[in-house]
Amino acid sequence: MDETATAVKPDAALLQRSDQGPIAILTLNRPRQFNALSGALLESLQAALAGLSRDERVRAVILTGAGPAFCAGHDLKEMRALPSQAEVEALFARCSAVMRSLVALPQPVIAAVNGLATAAGCQLVAQADLAVASRDARFAVSGINLGLFCSTPAVALSRNLGRKRAAEMLFTGDFIDADTALDWGLVNRVEPAERVMESALDLANKLVAKPRDSLAMGKALFYRQLEASLAAAYDDASRTIACNFATPSAKEGVAAFLEKRPPNWD
Repeated sequence: MDETATAVKPDAALLQRSDQGPIAILTLNRPRQFNALSGALLESLQAALAGLSRDERVRAVILTGAGPAFCAGHDLKEMRALPSQAEVEALFARCSAVMRSLVALPQPVIAAVNGLATAAGCQLVAQADLAVASRDARFAVSGINLGLFCSTPAVALSRNLGRKRAAEMLFTGDFIDADTALDWGLVNRVEPAERVMESALDLANKLVAKPRDSLAMGKALFYRQLEASLAAAYDDASRTIACNFATPSAKEGVAAFLEKRPPNWD
């Protein structure tokens, strides 16, 4: 397939970025379409994540949606208009690349789920490192109700929830509410709608207070070891913590603890 034929240029209007100090806030900005993931929005998100990965000033990232929804998944009208299966596959590959970029990003990513999160939108929540949800938020991987099993969301969902719960969501397409999402481990916090961003910023500021290099090293190890055997995971973890112990951040942290003073990581 000629990939240049299906290339989509990023559109800054579809993804807005605002920074609060070292915290970058990315807002999916297709409110009339419930922030459905068009090809252009995916390209914009991929470009933004690539830039953030190189930006050492940014210590944490918050991902949210404009309007009443977080993200309603893929843009089905756009998908139906694609002329070939190869182009549909390219669209899903583009989305999967975004999901992998969230994991590879050195900064922790917090989903601030302001409303509906379905299909690939629920996948975004599951793929984020942490998530804060509005009490009004609802979650579903409901493709099965359209005859379309949510295969790519299944990857992230099955790595967050217990197998039986992930299978129930994927096989039935039923919605779960925010409290159930909290109980099942899909989100970390549930807040009143007006406090979602405040709570996400509070969580982000806790992360900002930690040493950037140690957190980045730890995030990378966290995801690597999940895919490894027990022995390989411990080997990797042993090497990682030894490397971490040799960093200036760890030396300062240990010294501060022994000297009974706050660490100075600036």
